[in-house]
Amino acid sequence: MTSLHTFPTPQIPTVQTPPHEHAWLVESRHPTSEGTVVYVHCEGCAMRRVDMQLHPQMPPTALSRDLPA
Repeated sequence: MTSLHTFPTPQIPTVQTPPHEHAWLVESRHPTSEGTVVYVHCEGCAMRRVDMQLHPQMPPTALSRDLPA
């Protein structure tokens, strides 16, 4: 339903950080039947991501895309 007497939804301004190489720090890790799920965040911009580490000797791979804080 459309109303003629409503105000537009205000847009929240986003803060742009300059492009940089993320320095991922582990917040927590949890073993699963498929490997270890690792929750990480970037030290520089507070971006968050979820990774999966299939083997302890292998680097984790991203399960999610980078999410703003």
